[in-house]
Amino acid sequence: MADAENERFEEFFRQFYAAELMKVAAAGKKSITVDFALLDKFDPSLADKLLNDPEPVMEAARAAISAIDLPEGSVTLEPRFSNLPASQTVRIRNLRSMHIGRFLTVDGVVRRASEVKPEISVAVFQCPDCGKKISIKQTDAMLKGPSMCECGFRGQFGQPVDKKLFDARWLTVEEPFETATGDRPGEITIYVKEDLTTPEMQRKCDPGNRLLINGIVRERKKTNRGRLRTQIDIFIEANYVEATEIEWEEVDITEEDIDKIKKLAADPEIYNKLVASIAPSIFGLDEVKRAITLQIFGGVPHLQQDKTRIRGDIHVLLLGDPSTAKSQLLKLISSIIPRGKYVSGRGSTAAGLTATVIKDEEFAGGWVLEAGAMVLCHKGVIAIDEFDKMSTEDQIAMHEALEQQTVSIAKASIIATLPAQVSVLAGANPKLSRFDPFKSIADQINIPETLLSRFDIKFALRDIPDPERDSKLATHILETRLHPETAKPLLSPEFLRKYIAYARKHCIPEMTRASLERLKNFYIDMRSQATTDTIPITLRQNEALMRMAEASAKIRLSPTVDMEDAERAIAIMRFSLRQLAYDETTGKYDIDRTEGTSASQRSKLRIMDDIIAKLEKTIGKQIPREDLIAEAEDEGITQRDAEELIERLIRDGTLHYPRIGMIQRTR
Repeated sequence: MADAENERFEEFFRQFYAAELMKVAAAGKKSITVDFALLDKFDPSLADKLLNDPEPVMEAARAAISAIDLPEGSVTLEPRFSNLPASQTVRIRNLRSMHIGRFLTVDGVVRRASEVKPEISVAVFQCPDCGKKISIKQTDAMLKGPSMCECGFRGQFGQPVDKKLFDARWLTVEEPFETATGDRPGEITIYVKEDLTTPEMQRKCDPGNRLLINGIVRERKKTNRGRLRTQIDIFIEANYVEATEIEWEEVDITEEDIDKIKKLAADPEIYNKLVASIAPSIFGLDEVKRAITLQIFGGVPHLQQDKTRIRGDIHVLLLGDPSTAKSQLLKLISSIIPRGKYVSGRGSTAAGLTATVIKDEEFAGGWVLEAGAMVLCHKGVIAIDEFDKMSTEDQIAMHEALEQQTVSIAKASIIATLPAQVSVLAGANPKLSRFDPFKSIADQINIPETLLSRFDIKFALRDIPDPERDSKLATHILETRLHPETAKPLLSPEFLRKYIAYARKHCIPEMTRASLERLKNFYIDMRSQATTDTIPITLRQNEALMRMAEASAKIRLSPTVDMEDAERAIAIMRFSLRQLAYDETTGKYDIDRTEGTSASQRSKLRIMDDIIAKLEKTIGKQIPREDLIAEAEDEGITQRDAEELIERLIRDGTLHYPRIGMIQRTR
């Protein structure tokens, strides 16, 4: 039977792959990719046997290739079968004992990966008595020697005198995000070897990449103190690996799509049409949707002559009251964008968002790097809900990823920097549920001021009773329930994805002198409103304006950033500043209200400091809390503000409670 399979395979290769075999062998490659659909058409029974009993069929394919006259000196070629039928694709969580020994396909995202290490395929031992060399094929994790020699020797053969090596690597692959929603993603270990570990394949199999893997499901016996356990582990020995992550560069765009994209880009109403295509079921929020539209198109990254890199990705923060549709927006955007993910701050840690190192002795043999969500979203968008509910330590871990767009890690024996060129769309709730326009953002949410400053644009989504707006909102919700087609996006998500991909790939707009002058004048005009205590805008907002203007130009597929793009970016920035940077107390714009301590807040803190100094002279180091609040009220600070200022100074470490009811400076 094996001879018949060899003959059929030899006939198959000679008929369909003769030229390809010669080309591959001449190039010094170690494998040839075989289209399974072609084999199935040539000999359906042989193809079926490959799926159900792959071992002997693989051997027959190798023997058939060896029988073909290839260029002298060429290595033995490994057949790698691609394009398996859809029926062979199995979800990782659905792998069972019946799949052991079968040839199938799994789709997953690389969660962690070991280093590429050499392994012994054949060990050569020498008999101590007769000197005969014995070759033993190694199939287990532990080195196995011969049991006896032909001369009758049965003792110890010692260390191998020679060996054949190959490179191997272990991967842990988990189910893609869209197939694992609401559940812990299933995981499976993948064993890749030989030419699947080349530098190019190593890059494709690094954490964060999505792969389509064809391979044989194998069992791995488990032992306990030398005794074999009844429970076994399974892994997949990969035969063919294909990077299938739909990245912007890989979105399939036809000539017909390109014509439609160019026609739409020339439409004066393109911006309104894009806004109408983002969450049409959510009423209003047009300015927010415009900013998110610019975010998903993105600006242009710049690498300066001194190697300084300026990111092009735009970060957006939505601070809002309950029931303002923040979570719906975040989930929708993450589903539109390739490599987009939605995570919740309450259930996210620094390790889960950035990267971590874990010990995996069983498969990888030591410390391995595990990518977090921001690395998995490289060149995509990550939507982080409940951003304020993350612990401070976890938020601090995001500083590098937000600005430098890398994730650096130095733990155990691993020192690495992973790419994380990702746009962050975050949502947060005020501490007391409702947004207070009289307080700075820093006073209302638990986010470090340094992290707040890294967001290009921030919005306050407020739920303010308004009879006219409430009526429109209720009517909109009613219509979408009665007539779901009214909430249909103007542009389908599939076409929108193609539009964005085409713009990102083919459009790299450059700033014109006129647009730069307009942005500069806006920046200078805002800065001219500065006072001794208030700064209305900083260079961070200027950089954000440039990024948004570049994204606006990308939408029109324009090679240059024109005046209208600058005006569009300025309009969004004005809207954001009016919402969050306008201090009702002073009637001035104060950017510190969005990123730190506002001028009015600093003034109150100075007053509190003076009061504490005065009371220390009359009362002593320990000051009754009630006396401090009473003195503050005499200076025009309300009781509520005084209490909040005291708590803030305690959180900052400036004050502490030496005993109940008493306050003292921390020396």
